[in-house]
Amino acid sequence: MQTNLADFIKGTAEGNEAEAILGACVHCGFCTATCPTYQILGDELDGPRGRIYLIKQVLEGAEPTRKTQLHLDRCLTCRNCESTCPSGVKYGRLVDIGRKVVEQRVARPLGERITRTLLKETLPREWIFKPAFKAGQMVRPLLSENLQDKLPPTPDAGVWPSRVHARKMLVLDGCVQPSMAPNINSATARVLDAVGVQLLVAPKAGCCGALRFHLNDQEAGLDDMRRNIDAWWPMVDQVEAIVMTASGCGVTVKEYGHLLAHDSAYAEKAARISALTRDLSEIMPQFEAELGAKLKGKIGKRVAYHPPCTLQHGQQIRGKVEGVLRAAGVDVTLCADSHLCCGSAGTYSMLQPELSHELRDRKLANLTATGADEIVSANIGCLTHLQSGTDIPVTHWIELIDRALA
Repeated sequence: MQTNLADFIKGTAEGNEAEAILGACVHCGFCTATCPTYQILGDELDGPRGRIYLIKQVLEGAEPTRKTQLHLDRCLTCRNCESTCPSGVKYGRLVDIGRKVVEQRVARPLGERITRTLLKETLPREWIFKPAFKAGQMVRPLLSENLQDKLPPTPDAGVWPSRVHARKMLVLDGCVQPSMAPNINSATARVLDAVGVQLLVAPKAGCCGALRFHLNDQEAGLDDMRRNIDAWWPMVDQVEAIVMTASGCGVTVKEYGHLLAHDSAYAEKAARISALTRDLSEIMPQFEAELGAKLKGKIGKRVAYHPPCTLQHGQQIRGKVEGVLRAAGVDVTLCADSHLCCGSAGTYSMLQPELSHELRDRKLANLTATGADEIVSANIGCLTHLQSGTDIPVTHWIELIDRALA
């Protein structure tokens, strides 16, 4: 794709990156076949190829409109198109660049500005989110259906193991997960403890930065990333890995090195952090034999696994969760169209509820058709979103192993 960038971005780091991405696109349209919003809306501009053209026009100097903004807003950033693209187009980075430019030039309606400000100022800060979440649970019946979906009962986290092991790993607590699903990290700590690994938490680490970055407050998102690096840095020489139990956080932390490459004070540290970061599913295969011996015959239920987009498309990790579960004796299956997004996509389910619920219901229909007794996934957003539409238990896959070990 030939480009002629406008002066405002030509020669900048983002301009050079966008130009390289646009140059890789050959207009083939394979991406539209696997785009969830295109499948629902059938509009070329609500698919990756159409959005690429919109971004190209804006970067070449065309004035964006509210309609341009709407088409970019409707993108889930699921990055399914990246898995499909034969040319290796880095669409996720391009849409971040395009959204930032459009956000600077197109004024949003007041209601949208208020909603987006509340989300980006509340969710990343646990000290605000936790009491707000508890208050919301208390008045849950009085709230809208969409808000009720985001306020499930909080499960007990159980006991964090106290044994000390020579092998140590760090885990990111995150922002909303400690309040909504505190058992996920506790279960991870117990499972790793059972195989001789001590899981550590850096108290000052928090939101990975994805939430504010993808709400177009990119500088604030980068500040969240810098804070995490500062919190982890004193411990990096003591640990084998930084473990991510939420794939949405994992895909972002693995990109710290790229996102902070322009920052001379953090570039080297960010690259080191990204290199240390592993999704939990990348850690656990080394313990398959040991877990298989401990758990043989203990998990009799049929389980459907929903692979989050941030894992299978963002991190390009497939098959590892199923492998660990099968080694543990679990009857696990994928549903039809398992490559498609469930509609959660960070704050997307709050900002685009109609599209989000349509995608959720399609996903749940396919998951239910497997006849599974339980649904497991690997990301807090997916778990909460799917659970809001079904009575079948939806949990993190590590919780299944933790229950069996107990």
